[in-house]
Amino acid sequence: MPTNQTAVEERISSTPGIKQFEPKFMKIGVLTAALQELTPREIRDADPDRAVEEWLEYARDLGADYIELSAALHPTEADVPQEAMLDPVANTLDLRKPFNSSRANRVLAAMKKYNIGLSDVAYFDNMLHEDPKIRKKKHDFMIRVMDAAVMLGVDAVCGFVGRNQSLDMDQNLDDFRENFVPLLKAAGDRGLVYRVEQCPMPGWTTGDNWHNNIGYTPGLWTALHQIAEQAGVGNNFRIHYDPSHAILMGQDTRSIFQYLRDSGYPFLIGGFHVKGQVIHSRGVAAWGYGGQTVLRGDRKDGKPASNPAHQARAWIKQTVLAEHELPGTARHDPLAYLQNRSVDWLDHQLAARELLDLKIEETHLVVEHEYPPARIQDRNRLLPVLKGSIAFARAIDRAAGCMYALQHEVLAAQGIPIQGIGREAYRS
Repeated sequence: MPTNQTAVEERISSTPGIKQFEPKFMKIGVLTAALQELTPREIRDADPDRAVEEWLEYARDLGADYIELSAALHPTEADVPQEAMLDPVANTLDLRKPFNSSRANRVLAAMKKYNIGLSDVAYFDNMLHEDPKIRKKKHDFMIRVMDAAVMLGVDAVCGFVGRNQSLDMDQNLDDFRENFVPLLKAAGDRGLVYRVEQCPMPGWTTGDNWHNNIGYTPGLWTALHQIAEQAGVGNNFRIHYDPSHAILMGQDTRSIFQYLRDSGYPFLIGGFHVKGQVIHSRGVAAWGYGGQTVLRGDRKDGKPASNPAHQARAWIKQTVLAEHELPGTARHDPLAYLQNRSVDWLDHQLAARELLDLKIEETHLVVEHEYPPARIQDRNRLLPVLKGSIAFARAIDRAAGCMYALQHEVLAAQGIPIQGIGREAYRS
């Protein structure tokens, strides 16, 4: 016996020119780097997979549906001293020892226990490092990340491209062709996609370079994809879009997505980080969007400062003019949205649906946390903060999904126009 609801749906479906209201929503997750010290170092070093188990339990308590599992070289193996880093090392997935079937089964059992999925495995490092020995170590680790991703049943890894500091940008494209494309082939051989996050990483070097990850902007995404396509691995190269980095460079999401569509690349974005950026107008007035170029204290006598902690001041290039936003923690500021000084979250999610080629219900939306005052390394204090941000991200995506379904499907099917003009690409 059909229910009343079913009968109504059948009647509507059989009426010409009527489209059901059927909004689609993204998969909501959280990057485990949001709390590096969830499992204390002395415990997780001795029992590495304990950190993953505890993060899965924490994700359930946060109200997330998925985690993005953060991997990194262990502090004892990294080429950059901990003191020189802006953030603690986020190696939730510890790969010093092989990730074998026993370890994978332990993680998969915890995923089932807590009913939390896995979006991908993320390793953010410089894959084009100018030192061949350091580069090899990073590439070898990325291969281990890929192998772990396969064993955990996901279809993607996430990371950076990086930059060879000994070469100019055009030469870096050649370096990408010669030395990064093999990573894309390795991903393809494993049935994986390599999704590149676009952070320019200005603090990666104490030198004056601002763009230290060459996959930082749509013009370069398309250039890199063309190189990958020529090598037969274009399908293994995608972008993991993070709007905070667009704001950092004076861009806005809608214009970026429109550029991709205009250029024939609306398929290029394969996943999302949900992290914002709030521009400090005073910092921009002092230094511009190129960041603070001198007097940071990260260099001495033409060389990086001998004290690694002082080298971390290279990040002043960025922090002098901007501060990361944990979604929902910045004030609602329509003028800032229009001036590209803060992320317009609703339009971000709406533009993704209007301009990109996405299967929305299969697309991951991952909350990333780098808001300095809230970088609390205490699980109990951080829990309500992250829980609220994840709930905000989910609500925004649901609102955007409902708007899109109503305007572009329901109204469109009946020839009813959408009201107003709305935000326009290439215009602030």
